[in-house]
Amino acid sequence: MWITLGGDTIRQSIRLRLSLLFFITIVIPIVGIVIQLPSYYLHLIKEQESSLLEGTLTALTFDIQTYLDDLERMTVTPYLNNEVMRALKLKSTSQQWNQLTPFEQYEAEEMLNKTLPNYLRNMRKDILGTILLPMDGSVYITPPNSYSDQVVKGFPFARQDWYQKALKADGNVAFTGVHQQDYLNLAGAEVFSVARLIKDPDSSRPLGIIMADADTVLLDQMMKGIRLSAGAVVVILDDNEQLIYANHPISPELQGQVASGSHTVKAEKASYSVVRETISRSKWTIAILSPEAFIESHLQRVYWLGFAFAASGLLIALILYFTVSHWIVTPFKRMIQVMKRVQRGDLTTGYQVKGNDEISQLGTNLNTMISKLGELIDREYKAVLGQRNAEYRALQSQIQPHFLYNTLNGFIGLNRTGQSMQLEKAILSLSGMLRYTLEHNDWAQLQEEIEFINKYCGLQQLRFGDRLQVHVICDPRALSILIPKLLLQPMMENAIIHGIEPCDHECELRMDIHIQGTASGEEILSIQISDNGVGFDSASKQEGLGIRNVRERLQLSYEGASMWLHSSINEGTKVQILIPLKDVKRA
Repeated sequence: MWITLGGDTIRQSIRLRLSLLFFITIVIPIVGIVIQLPSYYLHLIKEQESSLLEGTLTALTFDIQTYLDDLERMTVTPYLNNEVMRALKLKSTSQQWNQLTPFEQYEAEEMLNKTLPNYLRNMRKDILGTILLPMDGSVYITPPNSYSDQVVKGFPFARQDWYQKALKADGNVAFTGVHQQDYLNLAGAEVFSVARLIKDPDSSRPLGIIMADADTVLLDQMMKGIRLSAGAVVVILDDNEQLIYANHPISPELQGQVASGSHTVKAEKASYSVVRETISRSKWTIAILSPEAFIESHLQRVYWLGFAFAASGLLIALILYFTVSHWIVTPFKRMIQVMKRVQRGDLTTGYQVKGNDEISQLGTNLNTMISKLGELIDREYKAVLGQRNAEYRALQSQIQPHFLYNTLNGFIGLNRTGQSMQLEKAILSLSGMLRYTLEHNDWAQLQEEIEFINKYCGLQQLRFGDRLQVHVICDPRALSILIPKLLLQPMMENAIIHGIEPCDHECELRMDIHIQGTASGEEILSIQISDNGVGFDSASKQEGLGIRNVRERLQLSYEGASMWLHSSINEGTKVQILIPLKDVKRA
């Protein structure tokens, strides 16, 4: 975690981490659930729908197979009655039939017209009828309710598909798709049929063909016993892929798609998933077409449920997120405000602690730190002040003996030359200077420091005469500024001793004091001391004790002050001191 006094980095870091935690632990799982939930339920719905359709299809197939088995059993009824079989044998050839007496012919006809139909009626009440076609071309029908229906005279039975299929089956059952009972005088219904070639058990000679007709309405009755989804279509195709039954009208194109074995078919306005099964004996195909719209409606409800769950979950999560974020970040913001006040120097401020959690403990530690910081600052500030005062005293004590030594040497020179008046004047100036230096003030006004320098330079002029010209110029605005006592005198003394004294021509010593502005708009106090004496190489020569003392005192007194010195041989020396006015004090 990055920490700045501005607090933005703290807030951003905590909010970022909370946001990442919220995103990873809540948003991603919710989005994943919303994405995966519909696909999971779609797969589940499809499995359930497929399982239900397969169960329904199995039951439907079983019912139809049972019904076809009943029809098939009707076609073997002639084999169960010897008299019926004998009559069929007699009818199989005209030669045998013509050899019979009229009574025998009557008995044979009675067997085929009455006995056999009675057997067939008792087996199934829902069969539309049967038709028996002996090989001699005669026709015997068994209507469902009466004998009123008559066969169409001269109907070409031998050219019918079901007739040919029965012959090809050679005694086995032949299943026929939907067709009209067009062999009856009255308009026949649409039926599907089961036909069989009756053969002589002894000689395997064909005796005739029997066919049982079943109404497709029976398939509708079967459909009422099963539960299908809204819009589901049941399709039954024969072995030639011809439509036997459909509970809803279907187009030839859709019928072709079902016959092709596709698992998904598309109609003009809907799509269907297909479950199919084949009846083993009849080779009929039973298919249930389940509309995709049914699954989509379920899936849409799942989507709405998922979106509602996601929206409610995200809403709750957002409320929790902002609550927790506010609960965590707000105390830190208050701590940052306290730290800003401390930064501005207000050590009396503090954080209001509430509760006993980790954040409250941090606030308590912050208050303790501020208190300890105040105590430390007080202790260190007093120590620094004591140390600075001691350093001022030490520097001043170094300046005073050095100055007295040089001044007394000047008095000796005046005495030796017999200049008693100048000596007396010099002694009075020295006494005034000593009183100034012995005062216990560490700071003096710039005006007082200039007066002291004038007295000092007056003593030096008594010694050097016309060889020394002194000019002191000061901006009146700077006279009340406080500076460390005896800050400028060592610079003047160095200029006289090292620059002017070795010189054999007249020299000028100048001190210019003025207030000037900088490019940044800040005002500074500029003090410039210059001479045109012998000078020295400032690049190679180290600073003397006086210069070093002045520089150290300047740095101790003013934080932003600077001092630079430049000197060249035979050109003189220049010293400049710059002090920002914001750092100075006035008397």
